[in-house]
Amino acid sequence: MYAIIETGGKQYRVAAGDTLKVEKLVVEEGASVDLDRVLLVADGDHVRLGQPFVEGARVSAEVAAHGRHDKVKIIKFRRRKHHMKRQGHRQWYTALRITDIHAG
Repeated sequence: MYAIIETGGKQYRVAAGDTLKVEKLVVEEGASVDLDRVLLVADGDHVRLGQPFVEGARVSAEVAAHGRHDKVKIIKFRRRKHHMKRQGHRQWYTALRITDIHAG
């Protein structure tokens, strides 16, 4: 059984036992989270597709950790103009461990 969920403006395919990194959620480590923006739930050949969300479906997850991704380097360069700007960025994330999928 798997589901497609939406969080942080992105979509993820999840199954029970998976660990994934999503945009930072304001939740303490070890707390449980219910994600109710479920776009699709599939169990073998039985597939439920939401329009846009599946009615009554939710995904239960546990917050495993908070952290920051690797640094992304941004370079703005203008040739022949003696101009170069360097910048770095590290995005915050929340690691979720999927515990259960409720089809509703």
